[in-house]
Amino acid sequence: MNSYGTGGGPTVEWAVVDSVIGPLLLAATGAGLVNVSFHAHPAVRAAVLDRLRTRFGTEPVEAPGSARLMEPVREFAAYFAGGRRDFDLALDWSLTSGFHREVLRELASGVPYGTVVGYGELAARVGRPEGAQAVGAAMGANPLPVVVPCHRVVESGGGLGGFGGGLETKRQLLALEGVLPQPLF
Repeated sequence: MNSYGTGGGPTVEWAVVDSVIGPLLLAATGAGLVNVSFHAHPAVRAAVLDRLRTRFGTEPVEAPGSARLMEPVREFAAYFAGGRRDFDLALDWSLTSGFHREVLRELASGVPYGTVVGYGELAARVGRPEGAQAVGAAMGANPLPVVVPCHRVVESGGGLGGFGGGLETKRQLLALEGVLPQPLF
């Protein structure tokens, strides 16, 4: 498929994949994976596709077997099966900018699998030690959760903090990485 869609913007291809935390919508452009959305049931899927349509000015194309999505789908499956700790994907950062992008890039490169970081510590790492709340906003706006591991950001007192995918999803991801015990049932 060419790199530009019918509206003149870049082609955005998407697919819904099953995972141990529920269905995920993965979307990619020619530059790389651009969006990961949790709980990709019909209403959520429609809202995500509407945001992508508005942002890129083109109709997202459902393409579950596309070359753009093949590697992300494979890496997500390996991650959830416990066979992958890091993602090695091209990322399209166009859905984030400024301070949010800076924080998310630091998170992606500086908080490895099986570890956590506090909101305040992450703020200090990007030169804004007073910016814990701003880091929280960046986590909430993360267009690439799991790959850019916002689930690894916790409160300084040990609380889980918030999570766009829901606290149960955050608990499941941290348990998968060995940070929290597996749920009993």
